[in-house]
Amino acid sequence: MDTIKSKYAPLVGEIIARVPKEARISELNVYQEGIGQILPFIDAIIADHLEDGSKIEGLDNLKSLYEHAKNGESTLLLMEHYSNFDLPVFHYLLRQEGEEGKKLASDIVAIAGIKLNEENPAVNAFTRAYTRIVIYPSRSMQIIREKLTDPIELYQEMKRSISINRAAMRALEGAKHNSKMILVFPAGTRYRPWDPSSKRGVREIASYIKSFSKFCLVSINGNILRLNPSGAMEDDILQRDRIIYNVSPVHDNKEFLNSVRYDLRFLEDKKQAIVDTVMDLLEDMHYEVENRRFSDR
Repeated sequence: MDTIKSKYAPLVGEIIARVPKEARISELNVYQEGIGQILPFIDAIIADHLEDGSKIEGLDNLKSLYEHAKNGESTLLLMEHYSNFDLPVFHYLLRQEGEEGKKLASDIVAIAGIKLNEENPAVNAFTRAYTRIVIYPSRSMQIIREKLTDPIELYQEMKRSISINRAAMRALEGAKHNSKMILVFPAGTRYRPWDPSSKRGVREIASYIKSFSKFCLVSINGNILRLNPSGAMEDDILQRDRIIYNVSPVHDNKEFLNSVRYDLRFLEDKKQAIVDTVMDLLEDMHYEVENRRFSDR
């Protein structure tokens, strides 16, 4: 079983050489512009593993969302999450659509967890190809609480997480009113088949939906970089596959929330229920595509 590390070691070295060596996140560097010169190296890996028929369905819906963004509205892309290549492959396929697709790709800003930057130099190098706002997720803070036994260390890390997230929210406010489409993975982590809870949306996503104007859902079928259950991120397993992204029609956030709130009015945790509804819609989209992914070639 090939990994990026085992199959593309020289290429990984080229990518690492092209990114800043300082990977630690602070309130000063949460907004990270994509480094375009890395893209050809990552594109080569993607091209080696994408099968014929890989595509983005609902591209006109994405173009409609982008028009809202260019008109000053705040826009969200809520995407399923299976792999660290979910965004890279989406970005790659968009750029295959010509100049218009390249413009769409360049105005996507992803919300990314701090782990991608700080866990491993190779993982960090790959993520730096794409424009991101780095946050300190609540799940990461919970892990830190369990690991750190020194109260002073814990206090310093909690203080750091607060400063990073405040800076990230400021960066988000700037980006979402500057013709950018903000990409968020509502599950907050990659789906692990052996852990069904990893596909449940995180509660904080309800706040994103409330603070934006329009959104599209994006389902993903197929995966060329599968999770390695017994390894770290750099040990994920490469395979060839046909990948289909499906972009939903544009949703008006207020209309969506009003309809959902009525349906969920008797539930205690309405924020979680809103996110659960989003995940259910993504699941429906996923299964609709999966049922025809290998039969409609």
